[in-house]
Amino acid sequence: MITGTHFAYYQLCRRKLWLFANGINMEQESDLVYEGKLIHEESYPERPSKYEEVAIDGIKVDYYDAKNHVIHEIKKSNKVDRAHEWQLKYYMYVFELHGVEGVRGILEYPEMRKTKEVMLTDVDREELRSMINEIESIIQQEDCPKRVKKGLCRNCSYFDFCYSEEPDEASEGSDDKVSSAR
Repeated sequence: MITGTHFAYYQLCRRKLWLFANGINMEQESDLVYEGKLIHEESYPERPSKYEEVAIDGIKVDYYDAKNHVIHEIKKSNKVDRAHEWQLKYYMYVFELHGVEGVRGILEYPEMRKTKEVMLTDVDREELRSMINEIESIIQQEDCPKRVKKGLCRNCSYFDFCYSEEPDEASEGSDDKVSSAR
């Protein structure tokens, strides 16, 4: 089952997606992830009494306003805005698949005092179906995708895993491959 985390990781790094999907989870060790959870819990203390957290088909939205059909997602920063948008669009898509029509989404960045409305178009729905197929394909690969150096790597919870050993030029990146433990 594809979750919102799978969708976000697909946007950020195929290697991270594969590792997460194959049971290698480094998030519990990340100070940045912990900080994000604190922001979620402390930014809108009145929310739990007004809105509900909803879990459906492997996704879990931060807050859902059932009266107005609005999904609220709280994020630490907008540095990976595209990943946040597609994750929220995926949530909206899943809600639609379960009969919730006219659902809208709002990304909230409380530390920045910003919000961003996200809409789901027919073009997005088509793209989502394509992404779902590609995510499933990546997850089912026997071997982990090779490491691709990105600017986001330094702040990634998988950084130590991916960069624990520098590749030896003579071995042509053999440390970049992780075999599945399935």
